[in-house]
Amino acid sequence: MRVLFMGTPEFAVPSLQALVRAGYEVIGAVTQPDRPAGRGHKMVPSPLKVAAQQLGVAVYQYERIRDAAAVEEMRSLKPDVMVTAAYGQILSQRVLDIAPMGVVNVHGSLLPRYRGAAPIQWAVIDGLRETGVTTMLTQRGVDTGPILMQQRMEILPGETAGELSVRMAEVGAQLLCRTLAALEQGALIPVEQDPQQATQCPMLTKEHGRIPWSDPAEAIANRVRGVNPWPGAFCYYEGMMLKIWKATALTGGGGTPGKVLCADAHKGLVISTGEGSLRIDTLQMPGKKPMSAQDFLRGRAIAEGGFFREEPASC
Repeated sequence: MRVLFMGTPEFAVPSLQALVRAGYEVIGAVTQPDRPAGRGHKMVPSPLKVAAQQLGVAVYQYERIRDAAAVEEMRSLKPDVMVTAAYGQILSQRVLDIAPMGVVNVHGSLLPRYRGAAPIQWAVIDGLRETGVTTMLTQRGVDTGPILMQQRMEILPGETAGELSVRMAEVGAQLLCRTLAALEQGALIPVEQDPQQATQCPMLTKEHGRIPWSDPAEAIANRVRGVNPWPGAFCYYEGMMLKIWKATALTGGGGTPGKVLCADAHKGLVISTGEGSLRIDTLQMPGKKPMSAQDFLRGRAIAEGGFFREEPASC
């Protein structure tokens, strides 16, 4: 089976590696163009490109995969099937029609729930205890195609979106190999999604990291986990932005949301929320590395009765 693979971030890497290990003829890896990153704006390749080069797989990069030249080049490769895993561009019908066996997508949720660009992050933000990976046949539309296989997974207590993504990528790679083997044998019956059960999840922006202190402590702790590593949860104290990387919901405490209930290097840093209180475990000041709340409080005084706020102008 000739496979043309499409992916970009780390989530896609285990799937490509698994296909090569399983002996599939991976005729190419399509990924996003190199992008400038860091202070020096150096051009940086995608994780998928790096992995493909290490595996000896030819790399193809298109600014717009819909362009006629891109479609013709991919068609000339004569793939039997195409695979996508967090590629990052919407495929036109001309692209979908290239491979006779279709396009198999590896998606990080139990479809039809959590269609969209950030299903892993939103599952954590929403406080789910279970999620999973779906392989599906891609159609025009966002994650609307028929389901091929699914694998359920527990979301571990305290697990961040980044940590969950690593585990899901490995599960997705295994599920992909099982899917292609069954597809090749004609042993799969695609199941149409129930649109009545569908939910959508938007792409994350930096604004999704803003901490709404009027929310319950549990919801804030879930948000902190869900936006880790990007964009990172943040708030303001006396006009200074603080990134919050780890936090724990507490049932006790109360009062005005955002109020500092405890700021002691031994007892910790506890903030009032709309319901319960939040213990901040790991945080980061601008230009500094993340540190424990205890280390932070040894170097900077936080006034009990002061406020952590959503906006700097209110400080």
